[in-house]
Parts: sequence; structure tokens; C-alpha cells
Amino acid sequence: MRTKLLALAAVGLMATTVMTACDGSDDSSDASSGAIAGGETGARVGVILPDTKSSTRWTSDDPKFLKQKFDAAKIKSDIKNAQGDPENFKRIGEQMVDSGAKVLIIANLDADSGKAVIDAAHAKHVPVIDYDRMTLNGGADYYVSFDGGKVGQAQAGSLQGCIKDQNIKDPIVAELNGSPTDNNATLFKTGYDQLLQPLYDDGRYTKGPDQWVPNWDEDEATAIFTQMLTQQPKINAVLAANDGIANAVIAVLKKHKMNGKVPVTGQDATVQGLQNILAGDQCMTVLKPFQPEAAAAADLAIDLYNGTKVRATTVPEKDPESGAYVPMVALTPRAITLDGIKDLVDDGTVTKDQLCTAKYAAKCAQLDIK
Repeated sequence: MRTKLLALAAVGLMATTVMTACDGSDDSSDASSGAIAGGETGARVGVILPDTKSSTRWTSDDPKFLKQKFDAAKIKSDIKNAQGDPENFKRIGEQMVDSGAKVLIIANLDADSGKAVIDAAHAKHVPVIDYDRMTLNGGADYYVSFDGGKVGQAQAGSLQGCIKDQNIKDPIVAELNGSPTDNNATLFKTGYDQLLQPLYDDGRYTKGPDQWVPNWDEDEATAIFTQMLTQQPKINAVLAANDGIANAVIAVLKKHKMNGKVPVTGQDATVQGLQNILAGDQCMTVLKPFQPEAAAAADLAIDLYNGTKVRATTVPEKDPESGAYVPMVALTPRAITLDGIKDLVDDGTVTKDQLCTAKYAAKCAQLDIK
């Protein structure tokens, strides 16, 4: 059977503009995070991160790596988290610009609040770098991210491999996409549907329920997949857009004693996602190394802050809403299956202590993780 539950991504309206850079400074200070910006004034780089729920990266990785780069360059930074609140996102941005930030790096929550911050910055000739997520129709000066289409293709390609390895006959694939307000989620879906749609069209796979998960929220994903499985109990493969959604799906599958039997994709190579792979409950994740991404954004910001020539290699990335091209620093993602987890420990992406807790120690030993 072919069940089609389609959802459309919501996008905001924005405008493009390119601004110039500003002066440098020798001062450095501690990065901060909080619901409402305050206290920091003067020349600095302002960073606004989106939330603390869609991924652990926004609290454990990006603030640390960005601050390290700015501290090394002796540039003051002000790093705050909007806590999932678009109005708070706008307040933080406006406060940063009004109090003297020379450059902004933003990972938007949605198009409207992202555009509001970009407009406020550009009104005072402050350049803005879209970080990880493009602000559609927003007109940021630069964009630093991973190739979203390749992320989705990595997910779909690995899912096909898992279906084959598990000898699943007549695959019925459910798709749980990311947030409809996040352009990245649209790019991921475009990428995985490029590989999956031909399989649906020729009958090799059956397209199951297909739904967006508001704000990447795991509780929403749990409710959505519970309903999917009730409506279509023969689902036997899941394209989950990230590790958090995958974990919600796995929890529902466990209640039905289906975990490990139904391949589930993920993204972000979180400790939780990697442990789910070790347990056999998740078939893959996508590594988007946060440190290189943070370094690329910070290097851009440092050049803009100092008013020097931008050293980064950029490619034009088309904003699908405005049609304008934004200079992009594009990084390459990597699919991670069970065989690749040892490499992540060996290269320091994750530590053995983080990954190989008691429940997973035996599997780590089998993989010769040291």
C-alpha cells in the first residue's frame, strides 16, 4: 500500500543586503548564554544560538569551539542562546547591535526572527553570518554550513544499505522530517527524497507516512510516530531527520518490541545517537563535525571584525525564497554506521568515557574502542 502524508515547510519573507566590516579589538571575555541578552557592551562578535532542545550541540559544542577561536584571536565574544523563543532571539540580536557588536553570527530559529535580527544589524552596518541554517530571504552576508542535500542523500543511501543488510522485504518507509521552519530540514528532505522517490515510483519501496516535526521536538516526534504506527503498523523502515527524532522513534518501537528490527536513520552523531547504533536500534547517523564548522564561521567573523580581506573559500548558494546568492563556506558531511564509530573515538570526536558507559562497554570492546 502507499500512504502519502505530505507536509509543506513554512518559510518567512526576507531581503538581501551586503554590508561592510568593522574595526578590531584586543579584548577578550567569557562567552555567555541566557534567555535574555544583557551586560555585554562594546566591540565584540555576537553569537545567537537557537535553543537547547533540538540538539545538544547548541549547549555542549558550538559555544565552546566558537569561544576558543575568538579567545585565541583576542577578540571579545558574546554567545547567547535564545532558548527556543523567536521573540527572545530578536531581543538578543537587537541588544547586541545596539550595544556595539561589530559582527553577528546567528543560527536562526525561524525566518521571521532571523530576518528581524539581520535587518537590525544591517541598519547599523553590522555584517551577519548565517550559521548552520540559512535565513531564507534574509540577506545575510555569508553562510557557513554543511551541504544539506548531501546530508539527506547520506541518510537515504545508508537506509537503503540497512534495509538490504536486514533483508527487509517490501519496505514501507516512514519519514519524520525536521522542523518546517528550518530551511535545513527542507534541504535534508530534498536530498533523501531524491534517492527514495524513484524507489517509491517503481514499487521497490512503499512510501509510508511523511510528516514534519515542529521545532525538532522529541515529544512531538513521539506523538507523531505513535500515530503513524497506529495508522500503518507494517512500517518497517524510518527516515528520521536527526538523532533526537530517531531516539523518539526508537522509544516507540521499543514499546512494540520492534526496535532493532526496523532500521532508523539519524543525524548529528550525538553520543545518544552513537549509543543507539551500538545497541543495534539505529542504523546510522550523519557526522557534521561541529569544530570545523565553528572554526570556519569564527574565521569569517574575525576577518570581518578586523576589516581584512576574507580568507575563506566560498561558493554561491542560492536563497530559494529571494533568488539571491549568498557566499557560502560549504562543509562535507559523512555517514556513520557501526563500522565508523571507532574512527570517531580515535580522532577525538567523542571520547570512550562518553560513549562506552556500562551498557555499551561490551560492544565497544568488540569494536576495539580504546
